[in-house]
Amino acid sequence: MAMSGGKDDGAPMMEMNMTPLIDVLLVLLIMFIITIPVATHAVNIDLPVASNEPPPPDQVDPIKNKIVLTPTNQILWNGTVINQGELVRNLQQSLRFAVEPELQFEPEANASYDLSAKVLNIIKASGVTKFGFVGNEKYRQFGKG
Repeated sequence: MAMSGGKDDGAPMMEMNMTPLIDVLLVLLIMFIITIPVATHAVNIDLPVASNEPPPPDQVDPIKNKIVLTPTNQILWNGTVINQGELVRNLQQSLRFAVEPELQFEPEANASYDLSAKVLNIIKASGVTKFGFVGNEKYRQFGKG
């Protein structure tokens, strides 16, 4: 195997060998990429654990409020179009009841993710404890092969 080490006159080589430097820089770059945390946009909501037992008769909630998000960026509260300010007001009013009404959240298939995240943040900030996602059963057929 032949290696080039400069001229044959015995003078030192004046150029810096860049290969080890580039190798070290690439390893550092890979280490930085691996250690950077993945950016996630999540709204953490504590949901109750599902149970097959029916609730006792005295704990059945007769009042249910439903929020639907449409593909045209409308928020529907029990079928009535409202804005985000009215949503906050409605949530505050529903918390004043003696028994907190169940809040059902149903974004339609093509609803905006941004609007969904904003509405979920409003719901979380309101302090609602009886909250559930509904309508997901419509999309179960898409997950099956």
